[in-house]
Parts: sequence; structure tokens; C-alpha cells
Amino acid sequence: MSDNELDEKEPDFFNFSEDLVELPQIKQAGTAALDFDGLLSEELKLHEDLTNGCGGQLWPAGMVLSKYMLRKFGHGGLENKTIVEIGAGGGLVGLAVAKGCHGFQAPMYITDQVNMLELMKQNILKNDLTQLVQAKVYDWGEACPSDMPSQPDIILAADCVYFEPAFPLLEKTLVDLIGDNSVCYFCFKKRRRADMHFIKSIKKSFNVTLVDDDPDTPTYSKENISL
Repeated sequence: MSDNELDEKEPDFFNFSEDLVELPQIKQAGTAALDFDGLLSEELKLHEDLTNGCGGQLWPAGMVLSKYMLRKFGHGGLENKTIVEIGAGGGLVGLAVAKGCHGFQAPMYITDQVNMLELMKQNILKNDLTQLVQAKVYDWGEACPSDMPSQPDIILAADCVYFEPAFPLLEKTLVDLIGDNSVCYFCFKKRRRADMHFIKSIKKSFNVTLVDDDPDTPTYSKENISL
């Protein structure tokens, strides 16, 4: 489908208020225990630490995407699927999926820059997921690590739209990773007008649609979050 056709079909796509959104308050280092409103039978333990970058904190779109994936796939649907999370920070989304969904092809890879590597590894250990999840360094714009699936079945990306100079690198990474049979679950919070330039750009390369099966959409859309 062409970009023009998509625009005609969904003219109000991502139609947000132009008001700027404040960033959440920076947290002190600590460990959160999350069950995503009961979607996990055993809590996910996630250490937050901003010492090495803002990715070490829980961000709102990550919570939204985690709940969506658990609700959608908690009872099946990921059998034999390869999964890669990009811009994982501490690994929230990937670890939630690994803990609450079953049957995917192990290992799942959670990835970010080298400054997040130890935090990702720490959170894998905290949740006894070493047999299911591996942490990898994957810099946007660079080649996919050779020991990871180059075009996985599922790509997870939450709160990756926040730094405008990185938009071309993020787009290149998505182009590299998303194959003909891939699905990318991409959740972001619009904080500034420039964020929409990225969305408009990727619509030229991909068939981009809003999910239509999330009962939480009316709640998080009020916070300028889209999935």
C-alpha cells in the first residue's frame, strides 16, 4: 500500500494535540515489582537505574506495550516465533513477554547500547530468565549482530522516539530488521512535534496501522501514547 493510499484510508492517523508533553519525574535507583494488573501470575522484578542513561527507567509506552503483549499472547500465539526488542533499556517489554508468554523460539534478544548491557543482564538474572533471554548490544544504524535473527518474526519497540537526531538511525534499524513476515509492535509517547516526522517517514516504508484490539486504548491515548 502506498503512503498516499494509507493517508487516504486513515486521514486522522496519530492525530494528537500539538501541546508539548512533560517528561516524567526522574526516579532514584530501585527495583519495581510489576504484575501488569494481574496479567502476570508471578511479578516481574525490574531494577531501575539512570546512572548510565535514561533507558534505565520505566517509561509509559513500555508499560502499555507490555500489557498489550501479555493480554494478546499470554495464552498462546508466539509458538516458534523469533523475538527481538530494540531500545530495550532495562528490558521491560521483552522480559514481561518472556515471563508471561510461552512457546517462542529461545533465546529472545533484548538489545540496547553498551551502557544498558549490564542493567539488562541484571534484570534477566533477577527473573531467572537466562535460559529464555539474552542481552545484546545493538546500536541503531549498525549491522544486526551476526548471532541474532536478521529478520525476526516479532520486533518490540517502546519509547524509542525521543531524540530527533537518532530518528534516521532508528528508521534504518527498522528497515534492516523488518522482513516480509515480520511484525513490529511499536509503542511511543508523543512529546514534541518533531516526533511525528519520524512516524510520517516510516509510513513510506511500512504498512503502519494502529492496533484495534486493546481495551486500554481510550486511557493511554489521552496521554498521547500510540501503539
